[in-house]
Amino acid sequence: MLEIRSVTKSFAGVQVLKNLSLDIQRGEIFTLLGASGCGKTTLLRILAGLERPDQGLLTFNGQTWVDSDANLYVPPQKRGLGLVFQSYAVWPHLSVFDNVAYPLRNLKCSKTEIHDKVMATLEVVGLDGYAKRAAHQLSGGQQQRVAMARALVNDPALLLLDEPFSNLDVSLRKQLRDELKALQERLRLTVVLVTHDQEDAFALSDRIAVMRDGRVEQIGSSEEIHDNPATPFVQSFVGRGSLLAARLGAFADEARIGEARIALAQPVELPAHSPVGVWVRPHTLALVDAAQGPAGALVGQVSHSIFAGDRYETHVRLSDDQSLLAYQTREQLSAPGARVSIVFTTSPYASALAPQVQS
Repeated sequence: MLEIRSVTKSFAGVQVLKNLSLDIQRGEIFTLLGASGCGKTTLLRILAGLERPDQGLLTFNGQTWVDSDANLYVPPQKRGLGLVFQSYAVWPHLSVFDNVAYPLRNLKCSKTEIHDKVMATLEVVGLDGYAKRAAHQLSGGQQQRVAMARALVNDPALLLLDEPFSNLDVSLRKQLRDELKALQERLRLTVVLVTHDQEDAFALSDRIAVMRDGRVEQIGSSEEIHDNPATPFVQSFVGRGSLLAARLGAFADEARIGEARIALAQPVELPAHSPVGVWVRPHTLALVDAAQGPAGALVGQVSHSIFAGDRYETHVRLSDDQSLLAYQTREQLSAPGARVSIVFTTSPYASALAPQVQS
């Protein structure tokens, strides 16, 4: 298990990591998800030994890698980990074989061991037959596989990935995500992934830590992060949705927008009629003709729809000028200007913290 305790790091007087603590379990894909500048890559570099924290404790499988109080620091080459950079760092003047063999040669392994390990690892990542190929002749996806093979060739107990798919096109990203997941399960690797891409995080992760401004906002599975955000930032950062300003009704499990009533997924512990935010995911509601909608429903007018491949994204303007996003199929599509009732297929959550709401 990887234990991170009270890690802080500053650059030029700016604190990038702020007393951050995490536990990462053996054999899981753990993702650090956040926007640029949140500290996720700095944390990964500290795990790799490429940066030293100002303060903190870092242990892996019982071995202490960093202890600032004891002035203990284990260099990267003695941590037994693999690292794949965003740029892949594949040396163009070397062959595929020599790129992958590089870590083993640094460890003074025998020629026979190097050959056997490199060829076996190339087969694992789908590059058998490419050993003699010059690295500059490879596609982006093949270079990514070379970088992965080089990280895996020494049988690391921990694999660190820094935005590994960001330079690839959409179809190739999906293919390599699937391959990485299968490889991780096959080799039972512990993986720490850094990404700003929610699709990568959701597709790969056993658990996700959403980071903001050097701190962890929430840790959970993809479903927990998406469906039950713990803070206003997670609510607004993860997934898509519409934040509606509302007030509690006479009961704690009901919100009101004008005269419309919205049943809430759980009661809100605030006085009756308190202002709340209701965050609605677009897949948890349906639009029906206003004349056929249920009594007391929220009513609006369709502004426009955008075709998004497998669905339409329909934008609705409510009577109080708030806007709402809904997903519709081609058969359900409401015409621009149509008056519609909003039917909630899943009750939303509400909170006094504005965006901390979820459907």
